[in-house]
Amino acid sequence: MTGWKDFFYFSKTERQGILVLVVLIIIVYSISALSRHFKEDEPDLIDKNRLEEEYTQFLSSLEEANPPGDRNRTSRSFSKSEAELFPFDPNTADSAAFVRLGLPAWMARNILRYRSKQGKFRRPEDFRKIYGLTDLQYRTLLPYIHIAKETERKDSIQLFTGLKERKDTLFKYPAGTIIGLNEADTAELKKIPGIGSGIARMIVNYRRQLGGFHRIEQLEDIHLKAEVLRPWFSVDARSIPRINVNKASVQRMMSHPYINFYQAKVIVEHRKKKGKINSLKELSLYEEFSSVDFERINPYICFE
Repeated sequence: MTGWKDFFYFSKTERQGILVLVVLIIIVYSISALSRHFKEDEPDLIDKNRLEEEYTQFLSSLEEANPPGDRNRTSRSFSKSEAELFPFDPNTADSAAFVRLGLPAWMARNILRYRSKQGKFRRPEDFRKIYGLTDLQYRTLLPYIHIAKETERKDSIQLFTGLKERKDTLFKYPAGTIIGLNEADTAELKKIPGIGSGIARMIVNYRRQLGGFHRIEQLEDIHLKAEVLRPWFSVDARSIPRINVNKASVQRMMSHPYINFYQAKVIVEHRKKKGKINSLKELSLYEEFSSVDFERINPYICFE
């Protein structure tokens, strides 16, 4: 007759198997408990905002990073003939302006990110610090970088907000007054409502670089609203000095805001190979020039 103790009798092999099974159960339970413990503590140990920021930066870095094989692609994508080169302030220009200058959208975001974290550009050479900017892009854009002084930027903001009159004792011209944009000095320019010392100097300095304004719309080159200022100015372009492209040196042509180093070099090389230049059409086959460049340059050059 089998007693009740026989039901709890196990052989040595069975006891070893039961022991192994118990150990496995304990291990599985411990792992499950530890997992639940870490998940419960995770919000307290990790800053979710920091994780999200790091993840965003990681995605941006993936987008911005160029493998060695892609660097040539980036350089090729910067075509001087397709870029619209114009004077700009890297401290105030928006992403659309950087794209118009021929920079890819991701690099425009890099510039805005640099401004938000590193502050402002103090010198044109600081623009070289932008991640991903090639030497060709930097050299092409450098002649067009114009960093306004702090006082000039404050005056510009005031002008952009609608030419609000300052509450000061300076005499201002009444509405309907028209002055010559190419003749007015800073003292006269400051008599126009909304124009302070900073903007007056900007206009005079840029006029000196150009040799004179050909159209009122050129005020937009220095980030002023031409349509707002149009009622106050007239333009007499007859006295604008012209650059003789058949005699001028590379340095002389580069001194003009509308002619960069590459364009000046092309003109000199074409002159050496082909002789005298009689029309801008002779330069139309060079990728350094676009129809927009010809339209901007034409009032400032001659072929004598």
